Amino acid sequence: MKKTLFCILFLGFAFTVTAQEDKDHNFTVAKNLDVLNVIYKHLDLMYVDSLNGNEVIGNGINAMLQSLDPYTVYYPEEKVKELKFMITGKYGGIGSVIRYNNQLKRVIIDQPYEHMPAAEVGLKKGDIILSIDDKDMTHKDQEYVSNHLRGDPGTSFILKIKRPSTGKVMKMKITRRAIQTPAVPYYGMKDNGVGYINLSSFTENCSKDVRRAFMDLKQKGMKSLIFDLRGNGGGSESEAVNIVNMFVPKGVLVVSNRGKLKRVNRDYKTTVEPIDTVMPIVVLVDESSASASEITCGALQDLDRAVIMGMRTYGKGLVQMTLDLPYNGTLKLTTSKYYIPSGRCIQAINYKHSNGGYTEHVPDSLTKVFYTSRGREVRDGGGIMPDVEVKADSVPNIAYYLAGVRDSNELLLNYQLDYIASHPVIAQPEQFDITDAEYEDFKQRVLKADFKYDRESEKYLKTLVKLAKFEGYYDEAKTEFDNLEKKLSHNVAKDLDFNKETIKKLIANGIVPAYYYQKGNIQYALSSDKQIKEAMALLADGKRYKTLLQPKKK
Repeated sequence: MKKTLFCILFLGFAFTVTAQEDKDHNFTVAKNLDVLNVIYKHLDLMYVDSLNGNEVIGNGINAMLQSLDPYTVYYPEEKVKELKFMITGKYGGIGSVIRYNNQLKRVIIDQPYEHMPAAEVGLKKGDIILSIDDKDMTHKDQEYVSNHLRGDPGTSFILKIKRPSTGKVMKMKITRRAIQTPAVPYYGMKDNGVGYINLSSFTENCSKDVRRAFMDLKQKGMKSLIFDLRGNGGGSESEAVNIVNMFVPKGVLVVSNRGKLKRVNRDYKTTVEPIDTVMPIVVLVDESSASASEITCGALQDLDRAVIMGMRTYGKGLVQMTLDLPYNGTLKLTTSKYYIPSGRCIQAINYKHSNGGYTEHVPDSLTKVFYTSRGREVRDGGGIMPDVEVKADSVPNIAYYLAGVRDSNELLLNYQLDYIASHPVIAQPEQFDITDAEYEDFKQRVLKADFKYDRESEKYLKTLVKLAKFEGYYDEAKTEFDNLEKKLSHNVAKDLDFNKETIKKLIANGIVPAYYYQKGNIQYALSSDKQIKEAMALLADGKRYKTLLQPKKK
């Protein structure tokens, strides 16, 4: 009796506390909204300058959301199309990548898509965009030009461009179309019956594209598969489930969503019979593989269905939904975390809300152990750790400056454009290469341009000198510092020779798409891809592949 009475009293106290907390929360919210409303009225009435309501209130909304996680975003009516493109991969436009030329201070065509309006009217890499329907594009940034190139499918406009290779100014009429960026930009057969599928994003119906590619490769004799999710930032959760369903039996749990509201909780299971449950698969991932990519590779890892290779993934374990807002706006709102089959959540960052919001990476020491279906140890937090870690080749600092990313020289782009202008055709992507003679020509151009760049080693040396002076060690070690400074002094010719093979690849990366589009660029990159070679070697070693999917013996 006493125990029952205690329980009743305890529950009563709990309800009282909860009710009080809800009351305090509601009062706090109402109070601050009232204050915000009054502040804006005073600003609108008395502030020295006229206010832009969209800007001031919009900044307030964005500041509020920035105290949360970076995936909760407000899209006003004029930016809803951006969200739709993110979800569907579709937009109305000409079908081309554009970029800002730092030397010219103008926006240029960078890479037209195959069979799209830009390519069909003859636009080429490097074409300078002068005007769109007589609207001058001088000194306009990339976003401004992009917004004018896009529009409703079926609408037309006059594009005025200048072609650097000839100096000619041309006008052309372009009709916008519904552009669908390819979710699977390339797939094909490699040696020894290894198939390769590149999935660039988890947009609507991408699982159908993956299925078609897989079946086509299987008909061509595929015995094993490399599934490339590197650089894939994710997208649709249901598409990820559909892709996993291709390789695991019907009725298997792939991912669970859990949030504050029970009505948004959901368990995703495979719903149809798979097309292949035994073929060896290597999934390639890197630090940019996120969200739906992590659901896909994480589920295949937890279910012991594939070997994951590459680098630790991004670690986005949050799920968003979209909500319609007044005046045709949309809110993309984080509502839950997702958990893959082992029960782990791989969210790498805790988003704290105190003091205006800050982030905190989950340290490895605080991650917990979970187990795959066969009993292999895996961990939560910090993304998906690959079963086989293979780091990608790093890009030297000099490459960023050559490409104009950190300077305004655009030496790399200018050489690429001259090369394209003087070569009507080039070899197939897998056989293409910048010759040593061509690279020497590029090197001499760079040296004649008196190219300079900030070397990281010199930056660190300067920092070390400051620290040594601060701590009183500099005078004693001055001779050593002087000698080190001489050895680390600029020698561009030496740096170009040392990084020759990497820079040759960077040059080719801007040339191949001008002839073979995005698909050809992927084919070229695969020919010297270290991670691809490691995946091929693993798939050729059936014993090692099977061992990796078994628990380690203790």
